[in-house]
Amino acid sequence: MSEPLSSVTITRIVTEEYGRCVATLTRVLGDIDLAEDAVQDALTVALTRWPADGVPPNPGGWIVTTARRRALDRLRRDAVGRDKEARAFREEQPQDEPDEAEEGGPVHDDRLRMIFTCCHPALALPARVALTLRLLGGLETPEIARAFLVPEATMAQRIVRAKNKIRAARIPYRVPHDADLPDRVPGVLAVVYLVFTEGHATATRDDLAAEAIRLGRLLAELMPDEPEVLGLLALMLLTEARRPARTAADGSRVLLADQDRARWDAELVAEGLALVRRCLRRDAPGPYQLQAAINAVHASAPDTAATDWAQIVALHDQLLALAPSPTVALNRAVALAETEGPAAALIIVEELAERLDRYHLLHAVRADLLGRLGRDDEARDALDAALARTDDPDDRALLTARRRRG
Repeated sequence: MSEPLSSVTITRIVTEEYGRCVATLTRVLGDIDLAEDAVQDALTVALTRWPADGVPPNPGGWIVTTARRRALDRLRRDAVGRDKEARAFREEQPQDEPDEAEEGGPVHDDRLRMIFTCCHPALALPARVALTLRLLGGLETPEIARAFLVPEATMAQRIVRAKNKIRAARIPYRVPHDADLPDRVPGVLAVVYLVFTEGHATATRDDLAAEAIRLGRLLAELMPDEPEVLGLLALMLLTEARRPARTAADGSRVLLADQDRARWDAELVAEGLALVRRCLRRDAPGPYQLQAAINAVHASAPDTAATDWAQIVALHDQLLALAPSPTVALNRAVALAETEGPAAALIIVEELAERLDRYHLLHAVRADLLGRLGRDDEARDALDAALARTDDPDDRALLTARRRRG
């Protein structure tokens, strides 16, 4: 025993080890609920012993060992659990570990099995997000409920229903077979990115964004040969690097063009750029890699004027070819305004107006282009349309300020 106990230490251990421990115990015990209960029991024991003994050198291993023993003790007391006890006993024996042919996937890590279980397409997307944060991230149900602005009881029911679905539908606890992996990885990445965007959209939810990045690092560790995994991690890092400059002293939001780039997190930028370079060397572009590359161009420029807008337009062209969407087309139009002028960009924006009429940023972009063309009355009307389509206080403050200046 070496490390002294503190609340910070306990929090770090729970965050870093919880998902690994629950995932390992799920394989050993064959039951997610039993695994969670066993880990909670072990943490209770830790809180009793560690103040006197100190934190073990391998706290995760200690938790797993203690949790396994507690679970087996519980099963021995429960006649209904005899079959599970026999299975758990077999799982403890090294010669009975699942072999490569049985598992069928390229990576055999308990956490990776758990990620694919939590993100199985049979589960609704909100359930996938909730389970991933609970079982891999170690977040408590009240924390997840607060993050997604739903009542705690609603989130608890969502998690319980998802676990019941896994049990009833016999969703396998395994990495998909090689042939199925390409179809399953995007769903996993979508869950992690949804967690990140939820955290990044609100200046005060940096904890949720940090959890998504932690999951992204975990995926990159477990699936280092999947370029889209690296692309998603790079995208999140380069986006999160701008967080310190996104908010002014008065708490208002600062747009990318107006941000003080000296305030960007240099370490996150460097890590993100290195990952983008790794992706480029693989020459297997995907949507997350292309979005990361777009952010890399921004991150490499000392200011907005020096940005390689032609490169950003070209990357958006590739992104539209791989993952066409009106929002990608809108973002391309913003870049096109810097290379071919606002009139060329406005033509595209007008073509998107019907499909994106309810999207306030469509009207905000249109207002900017109209203003640059000297069509001030139309620009003010477009700003009014943008204001009518958002309730976000930060967005409304930005639009209102623009309206007053116009």
